[in-house]
Amino acid sequence: MEETFWSPVRLSIEVAFFSGILVFVLGLFLGKLMANKKFKGKSIIETAFLLPLVLPPTVVGFLLIIFFGKNSPVGQWIEWLFHKPVIFTWWAAVIASTVVAFPLMYQSAKLGFESIDEDIENAARVDGATEFTLLRKISLPLALKAIVSGAILSFARALGEFGATLMFAGNIPGKTQTIPTAIYVAIDSGNMSLAWLWVLSIIGISFLMLISVNLMKA
Repeated sequence: MEETFWSPVRLSIEVAFFSGILVFVLGLFLGKLMANKKFKGKSIIETAFLLPLVLPPTVVGFLLIIFFGKNSPVGQWIEWLFHKPVIFTWWAAVIASTVVAFPLMYQSAKLGFESIDEDIENAARVDGATEFTLLRKISLPLALKAIVSGAILSFARALGEFGATLMFAGNIPGKTQTIPTAIYVAIDSGNMSLAWLWVLSIIGISFLMLISVNLMKA
C-alpha cells in the first residue's frame, strides 16, 4: 500500500521538476526575447505560445503523438538516436508537462521584463554594460517576482497535468503513472481510499505553491 501510494507521488514530482527546468529556461529566454519587441507576425507567434492554455489536453496529447510518433521525422530521429521511441516513456510525461506549463512561465517572464523601465536599461547600456551584465544585474533582479511566480505556477501546472500525459506517456505504474492518472485508475477500480490520499496530496502541494505566489505579491 505504501509503495503503491508513493510511486506516483515521486514520479509526479520528478516529472514536474524536470519539466519545470525546461519551462523555466525556455520561458525566460523567449519572454526576454519577446518583451517590448514589435515586429510583423508577433501576435501569431505569441498565440502559438499560449495555445496550450486553451486547447483541450487531449488535443495537445494528439498533436504530441503526431509530432513525436514513429511516422514523424522527429520521432524517427529520436528512435534512431536512442533505439526506442519517446512515446509511453518517462520523457514523454516530461514533454507533455512542459508543453502545457510553458505558457504560464512565458507570460509571467514577459510581463516581468516589460514592467522594467526601459530608461534604466538604456542608461546601463550607455554606461557600457553588456547585454549579459544588463540581464544579470538589472533585468533579472527587477523582474524576479514575476519570474519566480511563473516558475511556481508552471511547476504546479506540470504536477497536475493529466490528459496530454495520459495520451502521450500512458499510465504505466512505476514508469509513467503520475498522481492525476493514478487517481483516475483508482476511482475507476473503486479504490476510493487510495484516490482520496492522492487527491489530498496534490491539493496540499498545489495549495503550498499557490500560497507562495500570493505571499510574494503581498
